[in-house]
Amino acid sequence: MKSIFDPSIRAEIINRINALDDNSTAQWGKMTLYQMLKHCTLWEEMILGKKSYKQVFMGRLFGRIALKKVLKDEQPLGRNSPTITALKITDDGDIAAQKKKWIALIEEEAHFSNPDFVHPFFGKMTKEQIGYMAYKHADHHLRQFNG
Repeated sequence: MKSIFDPSIRAEIINRINALDDNSTAQWGKMTLYQMLKHCTLWEEMILGKKSYKQVFMGRLFGRIALKKVLKDEQPLGRNSPTITALKITDDGDIAAQKKKWIALIEEEAHFSNPDFVHPFFGKMTKEQIGYMAYKHADHHLRQFNG
């Protein structure tokens, strides 16, 4: 399975981010390009330990089961997958600056060091699970915008 901790996979994701431009539009969902970039930036900050969010009640009940299902194979995340409220973006901003920020965070994955990471829905995750999920999350949103 593809992992964000693999240097070639990080390079692939960065190339796909760089291919996005002001004319990139969503194939599904309600996010604008800026909102998707900001959402992904916040997500990366979360897994790197720069931001944290409490685990939601439903996650405590069903998070482990859902994580197993999501990571059972290389199947991409489904369209319109739910997200936690804190990562829903409604404002607009500088697309180029947000791309640079996301890329810088992706590059930081080379030195990942957040062994106590707890996802707000899935709960505690291993480094291996984080690597797979980080790839799937980035891939999901890049596919959303044909990236």
